[in-house]
Amino acid sequence: MTSAPDPPFVVGVDSGGSGLRVALGPVDAVRPVRTTVCAEPVRTGTDGIDAGHLLEQLLPAVSRLLEQTDRAGAAVAALAVGAAGMATLGDQLRARLPGALADALGVRRIALAADAVTAYAGALGQRPGAVVAGGTGMIALGTDLTSWRRADGWGHLLGDSGGGAWIGRAGLDAAMRAHDGRRGGSPALLTRSEAVLGPATGLPGLLYPRTDRPALLASFAPEVAACADEDEVAAGILREAAAHIAEAAAAVCPSSDGCEVALTGGLFRMGEPLLGPLRGELAQQIPRARVVPAQGDPLHGALEVARALAGPGLRLPPHPSLLFVPGVT
Repeated sequence: MTSAPDPPFVVGVDSGGSGLRVALGPVDAVRPVRTTVCAEPVRTGTDGIDAGHLLEQLLPAVSRLLEQTDRAGAAVAALAVGAAGMATLGDQLRARLPGALADALGVRRIALAADAVTAYAGALGQRPGAVVAGGTGMIALGTDLTSWRRADGWGHLLGDSGGGAWIGRAGLDAAMRAHDGRRGGSPALLTRSEAVLGPATGLPGLLYPRTDRPALLASFAPEVAACADEDEVAAGILREAAAHIAEAAAAVCPSSDGCEVALTGGLFRMGEPLLGPLRGELAQQIPRARVVPAQGDPLHGALEVARALAGPGLRLPPHPSLLFVPGVT
């Protein structure tokens, strides 16, 4: 009597500003998942996200993970990539990756998603609802499983209202007001700013030339949270941030009767100084919303999308730029 063949694997990929994370797991989601990190972020050029650079890192990473399982020749049933910028900069990935991955790995069930979609899948799986992903920026995504709704995620110059860079910039504005003696200033935030970023007069030279300006602004957001208990200006900034975040969640909630709302991303690790006012704003703006804990992160979400492709079927709605599944319209 011959034993049943081992089940194939699925691969999930999370590509962002800090690098490329790759996970290899079984289709059944029961046995352990192996992960690896490629520390170099995938390059972005005039043609968008560089498909060749992503493949240069992804294919060796998948080979290494397969070797660790002692099943180097095992099949990869499905693969899902979640990438920051996929919606607006992913044309090259959508054009090149399906064929390249089929040739290299023999995988033909592929999904290419915006990182907000894999954040959604990681947080809520394939249920209808709304997810707010907050970090340096902020984006909300919701679905009734027939279409997607998006709010914000437009970058620190056009939006990302309530995100880390927004909070940090507002905190530094309050610090500079205190330095100048203008209304709305916060001596506490000025003290923290000078402690972590140097003299107030040096801030323009520190901020304006940098290409990573949003990240530097966001690095000051925890200082705003740390001051919020004793400083009304800092507390007011977090209340305003909470209002913006709740507005975005309300805009994408797929039902006027309320929906499940999950919060995911490093922004919410600031804890009660932000979460307290956010709970109040959600209760006011989406009275019937049910705030639920996120089940996992975007890498977990990419694996969940791959498992859905390989098994019971993908319930999240395909979309030309948010969730591209070759062969599905």
